[in-house]
Amino acid sequence: MRTVCILHCQGFLENDLPKLSQEKLAWPDHKRECKSLQRLQPRIPTDSVRLVARIIFKLLSQSKSDQEELYSIAEHQSHLADMSEEKKEGLGHLCTTLQVYLGEENCNLSELPSGLDPISLLARVTCNCFSISDGELQDVGVGLYPSMSLLNHDCQPNCVMIFEGKILKLRAVKVIRPCEELTISYTDVLAPSKERRSQLQEQYHFLCQCTRCTTEDKDCDMLAGETVAWTSLRDAILHLEQLQLEQHWEELRKESRALLHRYADVIPDRNIYVLRLLDLAMDACISLEDYETALEYGSRALGPYKLYYSDPHPSRAVELLRVGKLQHYLGRLKEAQGTFTQAHDIMKVTHGTEHALTNEVRRKLSECQAELGRV
Repeated sequence: MRTVCILHCQGFLENDLPKLSQEKLAWPDHKRECKSLQRLQPRIPTDSVRLVARIIFKLLSQSKSDQEELYSIAEHQSHLADMSEEKKEGLGHLCTTLQVYLGEENCNLSELPSGLDPISLLARVTCNCFSISDGELQDVGVGLYPSMSLLNHDCQPNCVMIFEGKILKLRAVKVIRPCEELTISYTDVLAPSKERRSQLQEQYHFLCQCTRCTTEDKDCDMLAGETVAWTSLRDAILHLEQLQLEQHWEELRKESRALLHRYADVIPDRNIYVLRLLDLAMDACISLEDYETALEYGSRALGPYKLYYSDPHPSRAVELLRVGKLQHYLGRLKEAQGTFTQAHDIMKVTHGTEHALTNEVRRKLSECQAELGRV
């Protein structure tokens, strides 16, 4: 609930307006949302319900010229006919929640453009929304970007999407020939082809036929090691992620360390479940200020990240930045310089030279160079 409000404020903060003016502009939307949230207490609506409510509020309140971009939502597929009965039933429950959330605004729903009734909007949002991420690629909300939603998927795309606040930017990560289709990835590539295909079929209603899926590229690496061992580890990950969510850092560090030790000889670091375990253990150690151990885990993860994110990819750049910060803090300046240089080379492509994260890496690199010069 707090996240969505923060995102809304960030949109106004990007304007060159005095702070008081920003608050005045934001207040009507906040006032309306707070009133809607009170109707559902103690329940908390899903992100998709709140997003559809915002779309409806805008459709009903904006001028005709301002609505044109929102009307383009109708061009996107809802895939209602393709959905299972179970999924349709779930949408029905969300629609009921949405109607309670909207309250007295329900009387205006007849004024919505043709084909954009609440359940159709919920279906379109489910199939076309994007997770909004912060500078370090952590999800902080959801948003609908009609133009971007028209891009098709590829597990080895030629473009990536980067957020600056709530602004979504598309950046090419490969040389794109004239008339070549622009593609993005709808899902995290750090999953075996069968899992990626299943997720894409379930959420977006298509069977991925990209080269990476049809050749099962890197599947053997992702699932390397003894099957019984990594299956057990995969099942344990859900519990560890819950510990991370609840910020039980000491317990997370202890259990992660034990699992890494138990499976050290039977599952290699390139196995995606060991890689996920290394990331969880690193987060726990950083939160507990155990930086030496955090660096050990982060350094082990760099090889697999390079294997799976071989093209210029923001995920690899962020991982390099995290490791570089630890190296810098621990006085390993030469190592940090090399790591920051790698991160910067990637971010120039994936984020652009003016992005806040690229600027942060550039500052860190300058600090390392200055400190090495004084040694």
